[in-house]
Amino acid sequence: MTAAGLAPGAGGFEFATARRIVVGAGRAEQLPGVLAGLGSRALVCTGADPARHDGLLAGLGMPAAVFPVAGEPTVGLTRAGLAAARQHRADVVLAVGGGSVIDTGKAVAMLLGNGGDPLDYLEVVGSGRKITQPSAPCVAVPTTAGTGAEVTANAVLGSPEHRVKASLRSPLMIPRVALVDPELTVSCPPPVTAASGMDALTQCLEPFVSVRANPVTDGLAREGLRRAAAGLRAAYADGTDLAARSDMAVCSLLGGIALANAKLGAVHGLAGVVGGAGQVPHGVACAVLLAPVIEANLRALRSGPPGHPALGRYAEAARLLTGSPGATIDDGLAWIRETIARLALPGLAAFGVRPGDAGEIAGGAARSSSMQGNPVALSQDDLRAIVRSAL
Repeated sequence: MTAAGLAPGAGGFEFATARRIVVGAGRAEQLPGVLAGLGSRALVCTGADPARHDGLLAGLGMPAAVFPVAGEPTVGLTRAGLAAARQHRADVVLAVGGGSVIDTGKAVAMLLGNGGDPLDYLEVVGSGRKITQPSAPCVAVPTTAGTGAEVTANAVLGSPEHRVKASLRSPLMIPRVALVDPELTVSCPPPVTAASGMDALTQCLEPFVSVRANPVTDGLAREGLRRAAAGLRAAYADGTDLAARSDMAVCSLLGGIALANAKLGAVHGLAGVVGGAGQVPHGVACAVLLAPVIEANLRALRSGPPGHPALGRYAEAARLLTGSPGATIDDGLAWIRETIARLALPGLAAFGVRPGDAGEIAGGAARSSSMQGNPVALSQDDLRAIVRSAL
């Protein structure tokens, strides 16, 4: 049986996640205690304005050097972060920020533990060398609810010269501690809430229908989808709604754990290439690709042998998202489209992606490791049509 024909949960499976996960409003106050014992000197990766976290970082209990991450991580930025860590003689990495900040921190921590250059280990455009040594201790504190990077086993880096984003990947890259405090996400502006929230939703749905799904990830993905249904629209409408922010923080966390163990699918396979080619924010790319990918998957699944388990998974996801026991797959698609409309997310064309780019994007996506989890094999024609639908 080919990988695309495997039933979710078939056969054995492995599961890995952070050694310690701390979740709850106000739990960021425990950061000094979390860091204690992990090292003696910290490199602190933050966003473009480190002053936003002055209160949080004021009493870490050890010398710390701050390394701002102004945009999405790249090979060059990771090299600069590694140089800063070595100059400071850091033996622990603290990443406080969104997915870009945490991915940078994870990449730096991996290189501190393994040596070498990012391109030695990067998939697709690098040498893809296997990561064999543990990363330096890394503590991840997300300030957005989207990527689940605090518990994932990879870091996505842009390579501008190749016009693509690719991953460093190993279970050894999972942060030592994930500290998730939804209060830190309250200041996220609505566009960031929208994009990151759709990423979190997608990262629960794709592992749920993945050929590598397993009973543990199924439970995580189900709960994540419930949380997305309850929290995404509400957090966008009112950023001070702590209950909604908490739902999305947990959704993001669960999606990160699920994808690290069950893979993703065509949405992320395409989003990584789109982000490199058109500088499209990752969450926006996932949002606008989600419905076209589901439609393409459904066409392929329905044209094959009857009873494919992924069809039942899509139907169950529709019931979880809509809250209706009788919801159909089409109802779930309608909910996704309505949510994207409410969140006012732009299409790919707003970032300069054109119909003529579809072929190059499809070709790059076909080589992405994310495609390995897609419930059915999609052709190059399918992938090109998805890109054009998302413009």
